[in-house]
Amino acid sequence: HQPMFLFLGNLSLVDICFTSATIPKMLVNIQTQNQAITYNGCITQMYFFMLFGALDDFLLTVMAYDRFVAICHPLHYTVIMNPWLNGLLLLVSWIMSALYSLLQSLMVLRLSFCTVLKIPHFFCELNQILQLACSDTLLNNLVIYLSAVLLAGVPFAGILYSYSKIVSCIRGIPSAQVKFKAFSICVSHLSVVFLFYCTGLEVYLCSAATHSSHSGASLCDVHRGHTHAEPRYL
Repeated sequence: HQPMFLFLGNLSLVDICFTSATIPKMLVNIQTQNQAITYNGCITQMYFFMLFGALDDFLLTVMAYDRFVAICHPLHYTVIMNPWLNGLLLLVSWIMSALYSLLQSLMVLRLSFCTVLKIPHFFCELNQILQLACSDTLLNNLVIYLSAVLLAGVPFAGILYSYSKIVSCIRGIPSAQVKFKAFSICVSHLSVVFLFYCTGLEVYLCSAATHSSHSGASLCDVHRGHTHAEPRYL
């Protein structure tokens, strides 16, 4: 159980930080009735939102691999999931997520924006920011699509592969009680995976139809490479 507790602890921390990247600012906006955010604040919020979102994805994939080893190779579990490998998996997850969010943030910094902007969202979401840019965003969109394949598609494929092997292994178990125990080990993780990917798809596939109903946030005056000292709010 020790590796799974380690991964769960990291997942809990990441989830807290993930919501903390947007919710406190939203609560301040509601309390003060001021929906403005500065350019630097918007980029910072976007960076941490992408960082912890990508970390969620990687950690769920690592936990799927842990369940695969626990069920399909139970006698070798402590040998395979040793502290060195656990630490390496966590380190790679953090590094990949940090590099991804840094790349996306730097790609946004190269864009030019037109004076005061209104974001049809309650936080600085990457796709909404790109739609408001005055300069060409083709390269940004290419990076987003490539990142989506590598950082979302590949981990999701890994989760599907792990559970296909788990299902195949469970089907070969003769005891119904052991089958139930093996299945119960995976239920909580499968639930989180389902919620994570389904809500993510809902947000990004349906946002085009509902963005007009979202509350607005405004950016300060933005030009390539610098911002004006004083923001002008909507």
